[in-house]
Amino acid sequence: MSLNIEAIQPILPPRVEAPLSPSVGTGGFRNVLAAAIDQVGKAQSGADEAVQNFLKGEGDDLHSTILTVQRAGLEFDMFMQVRNKVVAAYQEVMRMQM
Repeated sequence: MSLNIEAIQPILPPRVEAPLSPSVGTGGFRNVLAAAIDQVGKAQSGADEAVQNFLKGEGDDLHSTILTVQRAGLEFDMFMQVRNKVVAAYQEVMRMQM
């Protein structure tokens, strides 16, 4: 069995794209954070509304109401975990020596 060496292509290093430079004043992180807070707030409001509608007898069944409340709780818990990681990263950066 003969191996055709010319058929083997060289391995090229991956192309590195230049990162997009954020324009000044866009507030990218602020916008993402505000959107996340808004989403968690809407989920909490939706859960409160689902419970109130269930208690009035106007809403979905108990199963759907509980799922809505649990989903809102999970969104809040996840948001708090992300917040804790951001705070820990900030504190680590502040401890760095120049």
